[in-house]
Amino acid sequence: MQILVLYYSRSGNTKKLAEEIVKGIEEVEGVKALLKNTDEVTKDDFVESDGVIAGSPVYFGVMAAPLKKVFDDFVGIRKRMENKIGAAFATSGDPTGGKETTMLSIIQALLIYGMIIVGDPFSATGHYGVACVGAPDEKTKENARKLGARVAELSKKLRG
Repeated sequence: MQILVLYYSRSGNTKKLAEEIVKGIEEVEGVKALLKNTDEVTKDDFVESDGVIAGSPVYFGVMAAPLKKVFDDFVGIRKRMENKIGAAFATSGDPTGGKETTMLSIIQALLIYGMIIVGDPFSATGHYGVACVGAPDEKTKENARKLGARVAELSKKLRG
């Protein structure tokens, strides 16, 4: 079983957050993480994954164009993504920089792909996903691992 962690990162902070999510996924027995940036992800990566956790820095309150391009380019496989788990994460340069609206834009794309959306667990923040300003601090890293583990655990349950 595999969970795709897909991200776009200009400064490296979103990649750092993605790497922490990967650690949480890999804490779940029988689940492996596939970490890909928007330049290297393939349609097969999507289809062969039981879940997708997608992340972006905030660009005008929505996901960055390279991540949106992936969702646009892969629209032909969206029916094959139905009933898989989806989740979102974001980074910004400012505390009020639009992280939640960015995650919502990612969640909208995952919903259109027919995915079952989850946020981070109540043991983290219990909101849309995991987010931070700048590089993730220790608390954000912990929350990222919790999100990764939650998606992995739920994907296993759905697969039966």
